[in-house]
Amino acid sequence: MKITVLDGYTLNPGDNSWSAVEPFGELTIHDRTSADHIVERSLDADVLLTNKTPLDAETLAQLPKLKFIGVMATGINVVDIAAAAQRGIPVSNVPEYCTDSVAQHVISVMLSMNHRPYEHSTAVYGGQWEKAGDFCFWLSPLRELTGKTMGVVGYGRIGKRVCELAAAFQMNVLAHNPTYRNKTRLDYLRFDWCSLEQVFRESDFVSLHCPLTDENAGFVNASLLKQMKPNALLINTARGGLVNENDLAEVLQERGIAGACLDVTSTEPIQKDNPLLAAPNCLITPHNAWASLEARQRLMKVTAENIEAFLSGHPVNLVQPRPLG
Repeated sequence: MKITVLDGYTLNPGDNSWSAVEPFGELTIHDRTSADHIVERSLDADVLLTNKTPLDAETLAQLPKLKFIGVMATGINVVDIAAAAQRGIPVSNVPEYCTDSVAQHVISVMLSMNHRPYEHSTAVYGGQWEKAGDFCFWLSPLRELTGKTMGVVGYGRIGKRVCELAAAFQMNVLAHNPTYRNKTRLDYLRFDWCSLEQVFRESDFVSLHCPLTDENAGFVNASLLKQMKPNALLINTARGGLVNENDLAEVLQERGIAGACLDVTSTEPIQKDNPLLAAPNCLITPHNAWASLEARQRLMKVTAENIEAFLSGHPVNLVQPRPLG
């Protein structure tokens, strides 16, 4: 059994051993694989492991030996699931490994944008505290989270965890999830299911936690952003394609909202012509909200379990193609 890893560096840059996967076959690990090397490196593989390296229908058609695909992530848009199903190739993902890490990141950037500890520390080292002449000073308004409203779009595992953490700060919680059928009121201090427009209109912080689909690409556009409060903050740790980046940059330039915290962009790594790089009050991190060591260790463990389950004839965490129509 030959196992090929197409892009293993982000999972294991040197601190997260592949020992859990090694017992299941002859393992070949590539840190990264460019588009023109995917077929060449995959030809002899019985099992392919990918995180962000795409496996489209044309590529899969050139891999007659391939028996199983393991996506080393939750998002599965890198694989043509329907094409894999047509060829009888099961695909498994890792549905839960970074819930706490991403939710923690959401709260950390929310607090950072509110209190700006780095900017205040830089000001102190630059002599501004001494020059101020008072026992304290601040560069921007400081707000308590208590009583503010957290809006969450997408109430999956991560969105739910963000709501729980927000409730711990005694925040109001508004949630929107069009696929959630059980609209019972959840056991938070203050919670309501709302329309998408109401979440954007009434929240002080809006955090995105929905998958990217053809239907919702770019749904965070000028029309929706301009419904937000002038002092509101947008947070996106889901997928960059959910946001119309030109519209967001324009709204930020106009000071229409207080700021944005983005861990994802439409093209990754970010390109130098991305308009958000020139936008004010825009905190951009390099898609690393998921990447705590603990999360990556869980990801490695479940990836190995997915391979073991497939080899035993009882695959788990299978991803099914969406029905047509």
